Amino acid sequence: MAKLTKVKTRTKGDTTEVLVLVNHPMETGQRKDKKTKQKIPAHYIQKITFEHNGKVVADANLGAAVSKNPLTAISIKGAAAGDKIKVSWSDNKGESGGGEATVA
Repeated sequence: MAKLTKVKTRTKGDTTEVLVLVNHPMETGQRKDKKTKQKIPAHYIQKITFEHNGKVVADANLGAAVSKNPLTAISIKGAAAGDKIKVSWSDNKGESGGGEATVA
């Protein structure tokens, strides 16, 4: 199932903030379906990787305790206008996704 990933950047001085919003259910495996009363299987992002011009600058390990549709952000020093930011993620069910942005 394709998940929407939005990547935005905003620069202030020599620091660029990279914001990533992933449309993902982030199920813990503890909630029950209201109709069937069965537990909803765990489904959450395990890892997000941030790249700046092809070089990995940050990895974030997430888990079941993170809220639905997580917003994750990092700051990069020295990014210049036109630089490429790539973000990729993978979850516990083998699904993956990502997105790209250009520093303005």
